[in-house]
Amino acid sequence: MRFPLDLVFLTDTGVPMRSFAAVSPRRVVWCRGAAAVLEVPAPGGEFGQPAPSREAMLPQREEIANVVVCEDDIYTLDLLCDHLAADRFGVLPAPSASDALRLCRYNQPDLLLLDLTLPDASGLDVLREIREADGVESRFDPRLPVIVLSGRTEPTDKVRGLETGADDYMAKPVRYPELRARIGAVLRRSQSLREGPMRVGALIIDPGRRRVTVDGRDVPLAKKEFALLRALASDPVRVFGKEELLAAVWGYRGPSKTRTLDSHASRLRRKLDPEHGRFVLNCWGVGYRLVDS
Repeated sequence: MRFPLDLVFLTDTGVPMRSFAAVSPRRVVWCRGAAAVLEVPAPGGEFGQPAPSREAMLPQREEIANVVVCEDDIYTLDLLCDHLAADRFGVLPAPSASDALRLCRYNQPDLLLLDLTLPDASGLDVLREIREADGVESRFDPRLPVIVLSGRTEPTDKVRGLETGADDYMAKPVRYPELRARIGAVLRRSQSLREGPMRVGALIIDPGRRRVTVDGRDVPLAKKEFALLRALASDPVRVFGKEELLAAVWGYRGPSKTRTLDSHASRLRRKLDPEHGRFVLNCWGVGYRLVDS
């Protein structure tokens, strides 16, 4: 233990007897008649070291990939999302075609699980919309891996789905262990195809070799710094919201007061261009973008 504690001594019925604030880990504290003691991290730290926040004390979750699950049957949707979340996937549930298109457009998922029978449009139309995108104006990634999950089991249906652009086709009922294996296989194939070097001005990012150079100078980056750079480089002049980046890089869900993004962005900016700060620009009150233009 390297941080002070607030101690509350309790009777055998749980009634507080006496409390001590910011007790040093080197100090022995005792209270006559106490049956138990409640230990709480103190708000201030010894020797200038703050007590760990609640967030820092929680186990860290490293997600494998973000998956949009498009399924109109709520029971099946919940079941798939629960299984995927348990296997460390980030899940984005989409009970309709419009939800799936919105999530694919703005959340940059790694894979789409797509039902063909949806309440507001055909799953094949969703697939065509993604595959026919230019990757710029539409904001869809036309290379997004898609696995179709459908109750249509005729060979013609499977061929139609694959010809429209699906990477795989599974007939319902789906056994989750097999689906999990197919997801892994599709992600591995797509990763090898999508990881070519990309250039943004003087900045070159090579995901395959995990190498970054600026004006020919190698820039070593930590894992999350590299993930943040790739997220920003996916659309270099676009302003990414803070919540969007926290979800994409750290797996956060919903609003957060953490300063993790700001500290990583600051370090990344200094590493890429310590003299001029040309990259990772802070758009105050909104988020970050990689370059001005």
